[in-house]
Amino acid sequence: MRVILAAHLAVFAGAWGTPANAAAPVNPAAPTPAVHPRRTVSDDLGHAVSVPPPPLRIVSLSPGATETLFAAGAGGQVVATTAYSDQPPAARAVPRIGDAVAIDMERLVALRPDVVVVSPALGNPAQLAKIGGIGMPLYQQQAVKLADLPPSVRRLGALAGTQAVAEREARELEVRLAALEQRYARPPGGGKRPSVLLQVWNRPIYTIGRRQLMSDALSLCGARNVFGELPEPSPLVDIEAVIARNPDIILAVAPPGEGAAWVADWKRFGALAAVRSGRVVAFEDQALSRAGPSVIDGTEDLCRTLARLSP
Repeated sequence: MRVILAAHLAVFAGAWGTPANAAAPVNPAAPTPAVHPRRTVSDDLGHAVSVPPPPLRIVSLSPGATETLFAAGAGGQVVATTAYSDQPPAARAVPRIGDAVAIDMERLVALRPDVVVVSPALGNPAQLAKIGGIGMPLYQQQAVKLADLPPSVRRLGALAGTQAVAEREARELEVRLAALEQRYARPPGGGKRPSVLLQVWNRPIYTIGRRQLMSDALSLCGARNVFGELPEPSPLVDIEAVIARNPDIILAVAPPGEGAAWVADWKRFGALAAVRSGRVVAFEDQALSRAGPSVIDGTEDLCRTLARLSP
């Protein structure tokens, strides 16, 4: 296994030039190969990334990055991705080389990507460091707020040379976000924002913190994340903490078919305002948990749900 990986690494390293101590044969009659100057683009964290001219061989290591690449017009340049990268439907045909926990390094090296697109909040940090350590350019794609999505699409368009498609998509996203904000961001009559617990896992209870797209979606919908002061994207909380904050609404953001069971679990806690008022509901729209453009579809569904539940 290590021998095979080492061989692949040697081939991969060769894509960036011949080692200084290697003697290359000279053939005066041979034509001089074309030299394609590398370009430098900025990723979502402001880091400079050096890549060749498009089209590129792109490996995407998160579902949200994959969806955003397709939205930017770069889907045809994605040669591999990870589990759960199922949006848009065309992404389902792209080979998988792992998941958020582990990547098949041999397959990754064999693909000889020009750039690997990653999401800093997802994946195994040690593995990402290993990928960067073998010379693969890493492009970090991240959206913490919904307003980050349009510029993220534009930057991926610049990476892949698909600026025209990316610009159209970015403008469409901006129009949709503006419409949602105008309709839902301010509670009717200037009333107070309802406090909401977004439960993203059951037993133990996981929710969302401040630096999370879903928290920003709550704000755009005119609500307040009851755990919005926590810095972690997906903190673990106990029932005592939920009771202390006593949310007006509890949304069980559950996998399809599991929402009813999650909702039933809350009936034991009649002291909670959300339980007493019958405002504990299942929300199984998986688009809300994606970190790509379809999160706006999920946000629109969230806004409609909260509008029905708000007093």
